[in-house]
Amino acid sequence: LWVATLRNMLFNSYAFLLAYLPVTLFGFFLFGRWGKSLGATWLAACSVFFYAWWDYHYLALLLGSICGNYLLGSYITRHAGSKSGKQVLTLAIAGNLLLLGYYKYADFFLSSVNGIFGMQWPIIGILLPIGISFFTFTQIAFLIDAYHGKVTEYRFIYYLLFVTYFPHLIAGPVLHHKEMMPQFDEDRNYRLHLNNIAVGLSIFSIGLAKKVLIADSLAAHAAPVFDPHSDAPTFFLAWGGALAYTFQLYFDFSGYSDMAIGLSRLFGVRLPLNFNSPYKSLNITEFWRRWHMTLSRFLRDYLYIPLGGNRSGLFRRHINLLVTMFLGGLWHGAGWNFVIWGALHGGFLVVNHAWKGVSHKLPWHIPKGLSRLFAGLLTFTCVVVAWVYFRAPDLTTANRVVLGMLGIWGISVPEAIARHLGGVWQLVANFGIGTFLGGGTAFIETWIWVSIGAAIAFLFPNTQEIMRRVEPALSGEPILSSSRAPILEWQPSRLYAVVVGLIFAAGILSLSRPTEFLYFQF
Repeated sequence: LWVATLRNMLFNSYAFLLAYLPVTLFGFFLFGRWGKSLGATWLAACSVFFYAWWDYHYLALLLGSICGNYLLGSYITRHAGSKSGKQVLTLAIAGNLLLLGYYKYADFFLSSVNGIFGMQWPIIGILLPIGISFFTFTQIAFLIDAYHGKVTEYRFIYYLLFVTYFPHLIAGPVLHHKEMMPQFDEDRNYRLHLNNIAVGLSIFSIGLAKKVLIADSLAAHAAPVFDPHSDAPTFFLAWGGALAYTFQLYFDFSGYSDMAIGLSRLFGVRLPLNFNSPYKSLNITEFWRRWHMTLSRFLRDYLYIPLGGNRSGLFRRHINLLVTMFLGGLWHGAGWNFVIWGALHGGFLVVNHAWKGVSHKLPWHIPKGLSRLFAGLLTFTCVVVAWVYFRAPDLTTANRVVLGMLGIWGISVPEAIARHLGGVWQLVANFGIGTFLGGGTAFIETWIWVSIGAAIAFLFPNTQEIMRRVEPALSGEPILSSSRAPILEWQPSRLYAVVVGLIFAAGILSLSRPTEFLYFQF
């Protein structure tokens, strides 16, 4: 187990927390005293080592991509706005997308052609380089910003650090050159500040707890329902599994984002906000402003708007939304289930925009409170159904779970629970509407964990609200006060030091079997 932990430099592993992170921090502030260039070089070298520790076979690919994009970006910057600059930009983006397409989609394309046309083309069997989607999108954003004259820092070591910066390298957030370079060039960030250490460790501890205490616990209750070899799930089992995964993914990715923000704050650098309580959204447009915010920003700025956005009429706007979300789904994974997931969200967005256009013309008025409740429930339900296709290993499994959520395979509760509760539950069982997979204990545990996840996601302030007094991350929107529970707002006191220490200790003690973050596969 220890060897396996060492092999994968997870944020939630002893190797990372007890070896890599302390050495990296110590060297950064030591060399930073002799000059920020030395500090940046050390941090870049440690970030490259971090990637190589995962899989050194693709280190040459990463460094080659960085060098090539740096040289192309330098040329584009010198010819910003010109015809030749635009031509090189087009070639550079095409090259990045071709590289990403080969490694991520070649096998998907071949298997799809074989399935549709009955061909027998051999599958290449390419091993996906870890983090390729994120460092590719980060560099495409850099190239486009260079063409628009938004790049002001040209030193290679800073560009290398920008792309490989270990808190974001494996699973984001997707960074903009202009928001990170001024921070890497700030003298004070190369000096140790205890405030940054306190804030960074607090945010990291919250993220660690989300991952190892909540997300990993929910995973065990989601997996059986999505097992392709399992029987068709009845209503409550299907919804239990779908909701378990819904909150597992939320706390897994939100936990990773918190840990990345916290780690970066240790170095005095603020990463952009990537999560803002997305399940509290009242419509699907708001959901995408709150979920994976840096990817949504990238898709909006570099795909949706260049396609025409909402400037070319209603029909074209809907087509642009569908195309953007289709490609966004495909970005997440090479499979038809991801295509359907993206298409579903594209359809949800089209319906949402269409509803906004006609809702104010309706002759009746719905009370605001009831309207918000219904909107929130509908949005969340749509998100949960779409997650089924995101999680399932294949379309057959996904369709089977969705049919179970519709009650096609039966709606009864476990027989074990029916025997103990009697009364109404016994009547349900006697009608023979269907039997639930598994015993009553597993059923109860699933819904207990789902309830815990729902309570935290819907009723508690998020990490940014808890840490709002110290501006934990870069955000284009104001972070609201957690007025419902102001006592939860972080402050540098002994009480909060003890609380954070206990949370961190609970997370550390749960690291006996560190698991990868879900977004590492994308």
